Amino acid sequence: MYVRRNVKWSIVLRFAWLNLIKFTLWSAFVTWLYHFYEHSGTSIAIPFQPLSVMGIAVAFYIGFKNNSSYDRFWEGRKIWGGIVNYSRTWGNLVLSFITDQFVDTDEENLKAIHKKLIYRHIAWLNALRFQLRQPSSFSLKHPKTVRSILGNEDQNKWDNEVGVFLDSEEYQYLIDRRNTATHIIRTQGESLKELMAEGYIEDFRHMKMMSCLEEFYNLQGKCERIKNTPFPRQYAFFSKVFTWLFILLLPFGMVGEFAKMGHDFLWLTIPFCVLISWMFITMEIVGDNSEDPFESFINDVPMTALCRVIEIDLREMLGETELPEKIKPLNDILF
Repeated sequence: MYVRRNVKWSIVLRFAWLNLIKFTLWSAFVTWLYHFYEHSGTSIAIPFQPLSVMGIAVAFYIGFKNNSSYDRFWEGRKIWGGIVNYSRTWGNLVLSFITDQFVDTDEENLKAIHKKLIYRHIAWLNALRFQLRQPSSFSLKHPKTVRSILGNEDQNKWDNEVGVFLDSEEYQYLIDRRNTATHIIRTQGESLKELMAEGYIEDFRHMKMMSCLEEFYNLQGKCERIKNTPFPRQYAFFSKVFTWLFILLLPFGMVGEFAKMGHDFLWLTIPFCVLISWMFITMEIVGDNSEDPFESFINDVPMTALCRVIEIDLREMLGETELPEKIKPLNDILF
């Protein structure tokens, strides 16, 4: 997620430089054609009014697409907000409900139980994050220029960010599952069943904690729904087609209008066409970049930072003092 108030022009140019060259060459070519055929009495200009109607239609279409794309991002951010809230609730339930009220045990054993349940939840957070960032067949293909800004989150960090919070045998079992995050929550449920059988919690507390696990499943399922359901391709595809059709026709309409002002104004077609084309293609690209909020792109949900915030809160609840630092923005991008 980009956290700087204003986007740096260096980033804008990284995305725009190739298109700017294309727009300049195309508008210059059309202007030269008009200038060449002007002497022979032939005009290649088209009326600007139908072109302006086309531009309005394309702008409305892009606006609809961008609103829908932003809804997907905002839903993803709300889901992770729910994960943050329920994670804190889970930590509170573990510490408040699992006590020596119903069973004779020592404080060290209770601390070990608390740590196991809370650490396993931190493992679930990181496993879910890794799973959501796995590329899919319809994911946006990031250009090399974008990778140079963002870097790549290493998907082989499972051992360090998931396995470190689990018992070695349990981790080896869970890592082989197709949906590791799902089975981590399932293991949490098994642990609660064992704790109830041993007398650490009674029915009410067991049901309350199980309802929290149910909510984790709901939140995970909502993330997977966004991840596994691509933005309707008919909207994304035709938005791009209509935008480029408008850009290709734009110089033919602009050149005639500037020619009416006088021959010396003819070459103003080039900068104005480049500017207008850049505006339309930028709106189109912004919508593309917001379609999939879990792809480690520049405007995606900062899951790594949110996982670290939850980890710090939960470990602090356990009384730990050696806590990791919060994730800081890299090149003004918070992962």
